[in-house]
Amino acid sequence: MTLGLFEKRIEGDDALLELARLRFKQARMGAEMHAATPQQLEHLMRIRPAADLPVVVHLPRHFNLLNDDHRKQIADMASVSAGRIYGMVIHDHQDLISRSDEFVQAAGAIDRELAQIRACPLLFVEYASGLEPRMFARFFEAIRDLAYVSACVDVGHVGIKQARNTFANMHRGEDICALKGEPSRIPDMIVSVETAVGSALPTVLDLTDALGKIEKPVHFHLHDGHPLSNFSPYGVSDHLSFLMEMPLNFDYRGRRSVPLMFGRAGLHQIVKKGVQTIGRERVSFTLEIHPLPGHLSLGDAAPLFKHWVDKTNAEWMNHWLAVLRENHVALLEALILKA
Repeated sequence: MTLGLFEKRIEGDDALLELARLRFKQARMGAEMHAATPQQLEHLMRIRPAADLPVVVHLPRHFNLLNDDHRKQIADMASVSAGRIYGMVIHDHQDLISRSDEFVQAAGAIDRELAQIRACPLLFVEYASGLEPRMFARFFEAIRDLAYVSACVDVGHVGIKQARNTFANMHRGEDICALKGEPSRIPDMIVSVETAVGSALPTVLDLTDALGKIEKPVHFHLHDGHPLSNFSPYGVSDHLSFLMEMPLNFDYRGRRSVPLMFGRAGLHQIVKKGVQTIGRERVSFTLEIHPLPGHLSLGDAAPLFKHWVDKTNAEWMNHWLAVLRENHVALLEALILKA
């Protein structure tokens, strides 16, 4: 099951979502949508790419399983979307380890509520708050018997966390991501940066192995990243395409760029490991790549923007959708190679 991030993220009216709908339908790519209320979800479902393509709903990032009101809102969203979406995503929390017994009880409580809903979507708890990956996996080992609550592995978040850990161990607690604010130091530190970045993929594969042993469905958020990246307008180092590299302003090994944490080859390894250890019928993937500057002529989508005088943002959106589609092709190649 393959999906992409289905959002505007670019200023403009709902013609941008109509453009996304067209491109997703052409690519045969399911949609992961952000919605906080049943009303928001209904609006997005009306312009979903196609009725036969999967949908996952990302709920508000502040939702916490320990909060009674949040659990009720999760159950409400599950009820109104039952039979129409595959799953819902919420973020994990730093207290998942220090208050693990309470979180296990809360997961059991929401699981019982979801079990009462016919054709209920799954609830995936995403790796997002920077926990140690082995501790994240341990939580799901503790709730392995719950039918409706499982894990979402955000490979970019896991990778950046591991790169930070590795670099900090090499350089007395220094934060690798802070180097982007000190560009003059990067040439002297690039070898250590490369070592730290190289530790990301093995950690993602190990976490996937651990979750595969639990024999539950697992959802993946797929995107690349690099600790030196300042591409994102949101201040994060990841949510990048697997098909790009990190540019440098100096020569390093005869080049002026270095690979990101995963690249196309790493994407293939992640997908292969997911299918092998979790199972093709239980694993799902969303390409969660954010828009970067760029423009692409609208082509067959031009009629959607007849009412726009300035088409700049529409062409920017079309460029982002093209990047998603290129990464979707790479994802499908990985699945075919595994088949």
